[in-house]
Amino acid sequence: MSASAVKTLVTGGSGHLGANLVRRLLKDGYAVRVFLRKGSNNTALDGLDVERVYGDLRDFPSVVAAVRGCDRIYHCAANVSTLDGDTHFKQEIYDCNVTGTIHILRAALDTGVERVVVSGSFSAIGHHPSQPSDETVPFNPFYPHLPYGFTKSCVWHECLKAYADGLNVVIATSCAILGPNDFKPSRMGRTLIDFANGKLLAYVPGGFEFVAARDIVEGHILAMEKGRPGQNYIFSTQFVTVDELMGIFEEVTGRDRPKLRLPGAVMAGIAGVADFVFPRFFPNMPRRFTSGAVRILRMHRRADCSKAKNELGYQTTPIKDAICEAYECFARRGLIQNQTIPLGIGI
Repeated sequence: MSASAVKTLVTGGSGHLGANLVRRLLKDGYAVRVFLRKGSNNTALDGLDVERVYGDLRDFPSVVAAVRGCDRIYHCAANVSTLDGDTHFKQEIYDCNVTGTIHILRAALDTGVERVVVSGSFSAIGHHPSQPSDETVPFNPFYPHLPYGFTKSCVWHECLKAYADGLNVVIATSCAILGPNDFKPSRMGRTLIDFANGKLLAYVPGGFEFVAARDIVEGHILAMEKGRPGQNYIFSTQFVTVDELMGIFEEVTGRDRPKLRLPGAVMAGIAGVADFVFPRFFPNMPRRFTSGAVRILRMHRRADCSKAKNELGYQTTPIKDAICEAYECFARRGLIQNQTIPLGIGI
């Protein structure tokens, strides 16, 4: 069957992962339907030859309508946050991430969808303090996780339940994404924009696993084409310390990093005070540094992608290229003023 004959649904098509995935699918010749929320920022899909259907993941009938007639589904939609939030916020993130996934999986079973790839999160993989974590490290619910991590762990369990019911479903687990077509933009995208505009006043040491947008998209394609049903695959490009990241930002933007490098313990204390104040007066306000975000950076979590490489043939591209692509995309959209691309940097 030719690619154009395969109707493919993408949820979260206006998000960072979804926007890059949709572009790759269109390039490969697939007929793409995107499931969107009215009133959301969907500019990432402007000018693309996609079929748009509108609804809400929490509304099962609208999910069934979006799924019906599709052969494959990439379920990328999620409410991503490093906030603890109040009770209402926690319920909202659960309804979007867990109930929404249940609806997608149930609709796929009911309508006979060929295969579903669900985007997972490294936050739902257990932490191994002395070595990189792979898919076998269990999620410890008694560790101080953020609501987002809890919900993505629940998503993994819902996928396994759907697999037990006969659905051909694969989980493609993502680390922190860097790359172009970041229209919302993401936390890392805002950090790059602020750095390039001279508005990033300080940074916190630490480190995390990052994945280039093109690599996580390739991971989803590989999971769809080659992944074993019921399996989870971690996709990362490279572990990068914040200091290394600042060095790449300097090369790409031509700007110096902030002079203020706050020790992790100091920033954790500041974030702890903010965690006391903000939930009481501004419970759902976005913040650059929450206690959860600082804690994750200080953990220096590393990912083992051996399973994806050995089973799927997954290969990575340079993380610096992803940052260059992100920078140029932001510059084209006018989000970076007085941009300069140093000699030898560019796409």
